[in-house]
Amino acid sequence: MLDVTNLVVHYGAIQALRGVSFHVEQGEIISLIGSNGAGKTTILHALSNIAKKTGGQVTFDGEDITNAPPEKIVSRGLVQVPEGRRIFANLTVRDNLAMGAYARKESAAVKEDAEAVFALFPRLKERIKQIAGTLSGGEQQMLAIGRALMAKPRLLLLDEPSMGLAPILVDEIFSIIHTINGSGTTILLVEQNAFKALSIANRVYVLETGAIIKEGNAKDLVKDEAVRKAYLGG
Repeated sequence: MLDVTNLVVHYGAIQALRGVSFHVEQGEIISLIGSNGAGKTTILHALSNIAKKTGGQVTFDGEDITNAPPEKIVSRGLVQVPEGRRIFANLTVRDNLAMGAYARKESAAVKEDAEAVFALFPRLKERIKQIAGTLSGGEQQMLAIGRALMAKPRLLLLDEPSMGLAPILVDEIFSIIHTINGSGTTILLVEQNAFKALSIANRVYVLETGAIIKEGNAKDLVKDEAVRKAYLGG
Protein backbone atom coordinates (compact mmCIF):
# COMPACT_ATOMS: atom_id res chain seq x y z
CA MET A 1 0.00 0.00 0.00
CA LEU A 2 2.73 2.47 1.02
CA ASP A 3 6.37 2.10 0.00
CA VAL A 4 9.00 4.55 1.26
CA THR A 5 12.47 4.27 -0.25
CA ASN A 6 15.63 6.06 0.87
CA LEU A 7 13.77 9.06 2.27
CA VAL A 8 16.02 12.03 3.06
CA VAL A 9 14.97 15.31 4.68
CA HIS A 10 17.13 18.28 5.67
CA TYR A 11 16.26 21.23 7.89
CA GLY A 12 18.87 23.65 6.68
CA ALA A 13 22.26 22.06 7.30
CA ILE A 14 20.75 19.43 9.61
CA GLN A 15 19.92 16.06 8.10
CA ALA A 16 16.73 14.94 9.85
CA LEU A 17 16.19 11.71 7.89
CA ARG A 18 19.02 9.58 6.53
CA GLY A 19 17.80 7.18 3.86
CA VAL A 20 14.69 5.85 5.61
CA SER A 21 12.95 2.91 3.91
CA PHE A 22 9.87 1.03 5.08
CA HIS A 23 6.53 -0.28 3.85
CA VAL A 24 2.96 -0.50 5.08
CA GLU A 25 0.59 -3.23 3.91
CA GLN A 26 -3.14 -2.69 3.64
CA GLY A 27 -4.95 -3.43 6.91
CA GLU A 28 -1.88 -3.16 9.14
CA ILE A 29 -1.13 -0.99 12.13
CA ILE A 30 2.51 0.05 11.84
CA SER A 31 4.21 1.89 14.70
CA LEU A 32 7.26 4.12 14.51
CA ILE A 33 9.01 4.41 17.88
CA GLY A 34 12.11 6.26 18.96
CA SER A 35 13.33 8.97 21.29
CA ASN A 36 12.51 12.66 20.88
CA GLY A 37 14.29 14.04 17.82
CA ALA A 38 14.68 10.64 16.16
CA GLY A 39 12.73 11.78 13.09
CA LYS A 40 9.32 10.18 13.63
CA THR A 41 7.22 13.30 13.04
CA THR A 42 9.46 14.32 10.15
CA ILE A 43 8.59 11.05 8.40
CA LEU A 44 4.87 11.82 8.63
CA HIS A 45 5.41 15.39 7.45
CA ALA A 46 7.45 14.12 4.51
CA LEU A 47 4.75 11.61 3.56
CA SER A 48 2.16 14.41 3.57
CA ASN A 49 4.63 16.68 1.74
CA ILE A 50 4.54 19.22 4.54
CA ALA A 51 8.30 18.74 4.96
CA LYS A 52 10.33 19.07 1.77
CA LYS A 53 12.20 15.93 0.77
CA THR A 54 15.79 16.14 -0.39
CA GLY A 55 15.90 12.54 -1.56
CA GLY A 56 13.96 9.32 -1.85
CA GLN A 57 10.61 8.16 -3.18
CA VAL A 58 7.13 7.64 -1.73
CA THR A 59 4.67 5.36 -3.53
CA PHE A 60 1.04 4.99 -2.46
CA ASP A 61 -1.01 2.25 -4.10
CA GLY A 62 1.56 2.03 -6.87
CA GLU A 63 1.44 5.75 -7.61
CA ASP A 64 4.43 8.01 -7.05
CA ILE A 65 3.32 10.76 -4.64
CA THR A 66 6.83 11.96 -3.76
CA ASN A 67 6.19 15.48 -5.02
CA ALA A 68 2.40 15.57 -5.01
CA PRO A 69 0.78 18.63 -3.35
CA PRO A 70 -0.51 17.95 0.19
CA GLU A 71 -4.16 18.42 -0.84
CA LYS A 72 -3.78 15.84 -3.60
CA ILE A 73 -2.24 13.40 -1.14
CA VAL A 74 -5.25 13.84 1.17
CA SER A 75 -7.68 13.35 -1.69
CA ARG A 76 -5.98 10.04 -2.53
CA GLY A 77 -6.71 8.81 0.99
CA LEU A 78 -3.52 9.47 2.95
CA VAL A 79 -4.60 11.68 5.86
CA GLN A 80 -2.66 12.91 8.90
CA VAL A 81 -3.72 13.67 12.47
CA PRO A 82 -0.99 16.09 13.56
CA GLU A 83 0.90 16.17 16.81
CA GLY A 84 -0.77 18.59 19.23
CA ARG A 85 -4.17 18.03 17.54
CA ARG A 86 -4.16 21.35 15.62
CA ILE A 87 -7.94 21.67 15.71
CA PHE A 88 -9.57 24.92 14.61
CA ALA A 89 -9.98 26.28 18.12
CA ASN A 90 -12.34 29.12 17.20
CA LEU A 91 -14.73 26.93 15.21
CA THR A 92 -17.42 24.62 16.54
CA VAL A 93 -17.10 20.85 16.66
CA ARG A 94 -19.50 20.67 13.71
CA ASP A 95 -17.41 23.09 11.64
CA ASN A 96 -14.16 21.27 12.46
CA LEU A 97 -15.66 18.04 11.15
CA ALA A 98 -16.94 19.83 8.07
CA MET A 99 -13.41 21.08 7.40
CA GLY A 100 -12.23 17.47 7.34
CA ALA A 101 -14.63 16.76 4.48
CA TYR A 102 -13.86 19.95 2.56
CA ALA A 103 -12.64 18.11 -0.57
CA ARG A 104 -15.59 15.71 -0.74
CA LYS A 105 -18.65 16.36 -2.88
CA GLU A 106 -20.96 13.46 -2.04
CA SER A 107 -23.16 15.01 0.67
CA ALA A 108 -25.05 11.83 1.57
CA ALA A 109 -21.82 9.90 2.17
CA VAL A 110 -20.38 12.79 4.18
CA LYS A 111 -23.45 12.78 6.42
CA GLU A 112 -23.17 9.03 6.84
CA ASP A 113 -19.50 9.33 7.80
CA ALA A 114 -20.32 12.06 10.32
CA GLU A 115 -22.72 9.66 12.01
CA ALA A 116 -19.96 7.03 12.06
CA VAL A 117 -17.66 9.55 13.76
CA PHE A 118 -20.34 10.27 16.36
CA ALA A 119 -20.75 6.53 16.96
CA LEU A 120 -17.02 6.35 17.71
CA PHE A 121 -17.00 9.57 19.73
CA PRO A 122 -20.42 10.14 21.33
CA ARG A 123 -19.05 13.10 23.28
CA LEU A 124 -18.48 14.98 20.04
CA LYS A 125 -22.17 14.69 19.18
CA GLU A 126 -23.07 15.97 22.63
CA ARG A 127 -20.80 18.97 22.04
CA ILE A 128 -21.49 19.51 18.34
CA LYS A 129 -22.23 23.24 18.78
CA GLN A 130 -19.43 23.85 21.28
CA ILE A 131 -16.37 25.91 20.36
CA ALA A 132 -13.56 23.40 19.87
CA GLY A 133 -11.01 25.35 21.91
CA THR A 134 -13.17 24.88 25.02
CA LEU A 135 -13.07 21.08 24.81
CA SER A 136 -10.90 19.02 27.16
CA GLY A 137 -7.60 17.65 25.87
CA GLY A 138 -9.07 14.21 25.33
CA GLU A 139 -12.07 15.60 23.50
CA GLN A 140 -9.81 17.69 21.28
CA GLN A 141 -7.86 14.56 20.37
CA MET A 142 -11.12 12.82 19.54
CA LEU A 143 -12.09 15.78 17.36
CA ALA A 144 -8.73 15.74 15.57
CA ILE A 145 -9.16 12.05 14.75
CA GLY A 146 -12.80 12.56 13.81
CA ARG A 147 -11.89 15.44 11.49
CA ALA A 148 -9.34 13.20 9.74
CA LEU A 149 -11.89 10.40 9.38
CA MET A 150 -14.22 12.83 7.60
CA ALA A 151 -11.64 12.93 4.78
CA LYS A 152 -12.31 9.21 4.22
CA PRO A 153 -8.71 8.02 4.80
CA ARG A 154 -7.47 4.71 3.53
CA LEU A 155 -4.18 5.23 5.38
CA LEU A 156 -4.39 7.27 8.59
CA LEU A 157 -1.20 8.86 9.94
CA LEU A 158 -1.42 9.40 13.71
CA ASP A 159 1.21 11.59 15.37
CA GLU A 160 1.48 11.14 19.16
CA PRO A 161 -2.24 10.56 19.85
CA SER A 162 -1.60 9.95 23.58
CA MET A 163 0.35 13.17 24.18
CA GLY A 164 -0.82 15.06 27.25
CA LEU A 165 -3.69 12.70 28.04
CA ALA A 166 -4.53 11.01 31.33
CA PRO A 167 -3.90 7.24 31.36
CA ILE A 168 -7.61 6.36 31.25
CA LEU A 169 -8.05 8.54 28.16
CA VAL A 170 -4.96 7.02 26.56
CA ASP A 171 -6.58 3.59 26.91
CA GLU A 172 -9.78 4.92 25.34
CA ILE A 173 -7.99 6.53 22.40
CA PHE A 174 -6.01 3.36 21.66
CA SER A 175 -9.16 1.26 21.86
CA ILE A 176 -10.73 3.58 19.28
CA ILE A 177 -7.64 3.33 17.06
CA HIS A 178 -8.02 -0.43 17.14
CA THR A 179 -11.69 -0.08 16.18
CA ILE A 180 -10.83 2.25 13.28
CA ASN A 181 -8.32 -0.27 12.00
CA GLY A 182 -10.86 -3.07 12.38
CA SER A 183 -13.25 -1.15 10.14
CA GLY A 184 -10.71 -1.26 7.30
CA THR A 185 -8.47 1.78 7.74
CA THR A 186 -4.73 1.13 7.65
CA ILE A 187 -2.77 3.05 10.30
CA LEU A 188 0.76 4.40 10.57
CA LEU A 189 1.29 5.42 14.19
CA VAL A 190 3.99 7.63 15.69
CA GLU A 191 3.92 7.24 19.45
CA GLN A 192 6.23 8.14 22.31
CA ASN A 193 4.47 5.64 24.58
CA ALA A 194 6.29 2.56 23.37
CA PHE A 195 4.22 0.22 25.53
CA LYS A 196 1.05 1.34 23.79
CA ALA A 197 2.67 1.42 20.36
CA LEU A 198 3.91 -2.15 20.68
CA SER A 199 0.63 -3.39 22.18
CA ILE A 200 -1.46 -2.30 19.21
CA ALA A 201 0.88 -2.70 16.22
CA ASN A 202 1.39 -5.55 13.80
CA ARG A 203 4.90 -4.40 12.94
CA VAL A 204 7.27 -1.79 14.38
CA TYR A 205 10.15 0.30 13.06
CA VAL A 206 12.62 1.75 15.57
CA LEU A 207 14.23 5.07 14.67
CA GLU A 208 17.42 6.62 15.99
CA THR A 209 18.93 9.90 14.75
CA GLY A 210 17.03 9.88 11.48
CA ALA A 211 17.56 6.23 10.51
CA ILE A 212 15.73 2.95 11.06
CA ILE A 213 17.90 0.76 13.25
CA LYS A 214 15.52 -2.12 13.89
CA GLU A 215 12.28 -3.53 12.56
CA GLY A 216 10.09 -6.53 13.19
CA ASN A 217 6.85 -7.93 14.49
CA ALA A 218 5.61 -6.10 17.58
CA LYS A 219 5.41 -9.32 19.60
CA ASP A 220 9.07 -10.07 18.86
CA LEU A 221 10.30 -6.54 19.61
CA VAL A 222 8.57 -6.53 23.00
CA LYS A 223 10.99 -9.31 23.93
CA ASP A 224 14.03 -7.64 22.35
CA GLU A 225 16.47 -6.74 25.12
CA ALA A 226 17.77 -3.57 23.45
CA VAL A 227 14.26 -2.30 22.75
CA ARG A 228 13.13 -3.07 26.27
CA LYS A 229 16.10 -1.29 27.78
CA ALA A 230 15.81 1.79 25.57
CA TYR A 231 12.05 2.25 25.35
CA LEU A 232 10.28 0.02 27.86
CA GLY A 233 12.22 0.78 31.02
CA GLY A 234 14.12 -2.50 30.96
